[in-house]
Amino acid sequence: MSRRIVNITLDNLSDLPPKCRKCVFWELGPIGRVRAEESTDPELEKESWVSSVLLEWGSCGKIAYVDGVPAGYMLFAPAQYVPRSVAFPTSPVSADAVLFMTAHLLSEFQGAGIGRMLVQSMAKDLTRRGVKAIEAFGDRRWESPACVLPVDYLLAVGFKTIRPHHHYPRLRMELRTILTWREDVEVALERLLGSMTPAPLVPRGV
Repeated sequence: MSRRIVNITLDNLSDLPPKCRKCVFWELGPIGRVRAEESTDPELEKESWVSSVLLEWGSCGKIAYVDGVPAGYMLFAPAQYVPRSVAFPTSPVSADAVLFMTAHLLSEFQGAGIGRMLVQSMAKDLTRRGVKAIEAFGDRRWESPACVLPVDYLLAVGFKTIRPHHHYPRLRMELRTILTWREDVEVALERLLGSMTPAPLVPRGV
């Protein structure tokens, strides 16, 4: 089995699950998102966002492939590139942190270590770029696949709450912590990413 992790680019953005390619929850503010979905093409909006972040900041996501088939992905960026982040009651994201926006792992690849590979790749990438920490907004009422990560799993993989809230607390993980994860934390991450994947696997070329 061949496994590899690559940066998200405009050339491979189409390898994201169809529902995710059309989702601009994070990339636009609440009002902008509604307008995009009603009057424009959300996929073009997402492509424009990725292009802008790549040019101004650099890599903002990772895609995992297994034998050439997309298996999962994650998105991350500084909060100034993520309009939706200011809409949360526990914003803003700390100035020294990058926002872990969302992640998905196709159910067919759960338990294969793909989630661990994705996060370790993100951590190493950000560490080389001088980033000190990763923060995320968690959802305490999470019940089904959604764009916001569930709080319980963020806690399970090593995040700590730095601003409590009854619905959307903000959590943080120091990058040095990510690089020393134990096996049980990696398993918890696999469960997190797998539980958030609503779209079925669609082989490339179909």
